[in-house]
Amino acid sequence: MIVDCAIYDRGTRRNGEVDPAHALEAAREPGSFVWIGLYEPSEDEFDSIQREFQLHELAVEDALHAHQRPKLETYGETVFLVLKTARYIDPEEIIQFGEILVFLGDDFIVTVRHGEASKLDGVRDDLETRPDLLAHGPGAVLHAIVDRVVDDYFPATAGLEEDIDEVENSVFSAERTNPAERIYRLKREIIQFRRAVAPLAVPMERLAARQTGLPLDPRTQDYFRDVHDHLVRDADRIAGLDEVLTGALQANLAQLSMRDNADMRRISAWVAILAVPTMVFGLYGMNFRYMPELEWHYGYPAVVIATFALCLAVHRALRRAGWL
Repeated sequence: MIVDCAIYDRGTRRNGEVDPAHALEAAREPGSFVWIGLYEPSEDEFDSIQREFQLHELAVEDALHAHQRPKLETYGETVFLVLKTARYIDPEEIIQFGEILVFLGDDFIVTVRHGEASKLDGVRDDLETRPDLLAHGPGAVLHAIVDRVVDDYFPATAGLEEDIDEVENSVFSAERTNPAERIYRLKREIIQFRRAVAPLAVPMERLAARQTGLPLDPRTQDYFRDVHDHLVRDADRIAGLDEVLTGALQANLAQLSMRDNADMRRISAWVAILAVPTMVFGLYGMNFRYMPELEWHYGYPAVVIATFALCLAVHRALRRAGWL
């Protein structure tokens, strides 16, 4: 569906409703451009916009079906940009992704949103309070959208960092816990996050490099360099979190192995202690007439005390060796 459609003259929104099917004709005046925002449109809803702005059929297909990786493509004088949006859902420890697909021309910009995480609340309102930026044309709108998307990566990364800190504390705690499943789930979210963020670096480099052929006001291209710096920062943080989780998983496996070894040593130590009375009582359990101290009145308590003393000596030796 169409969320909003407006024409801007030299940075100021024109009053009145605008028919998307004839918006481009209404924005032919110098210093004017049209901005149409759509949310998960159908083919029928997008058909008139495709014909009005002469959008390439391959880009339109991507915009309708989404599920694209971040990319920047040019079709004649039109730029097609795919952005991945991200929002961290802390109780479920998942990242909710969305998509924003942008068509940019000399005098128009069309944005198509998919998913709940692709909201651009306030971007249009903020821009309309800055007519000096809107006067730069559709490129100013593109920058504002990209800047909001990249800025939203930061809280998502921060949410992951908090949960990873909890995982690290759990791995090295005295409690006998095994957070391997949680580590795996967080690592999977980070892998998907990297797939959404890392490929956007190349399009941002192109937008910031003043490449010829892109319908952008040269004044707006300077702003994309700042967005690229923020994107690189976020990509580095995500890569760092991935490495931390890999280390936490390896440390958890090492901790489990150490616990198993400690348990086996304790079991072996008690087996060694119990082997002493087993041997002694096994000897005295044999039915022979001539055995040591059979006729002695204190023979039985003497053997029990001696056995207990031997067990105590073995226990002390094993405890000093760190097996108990």
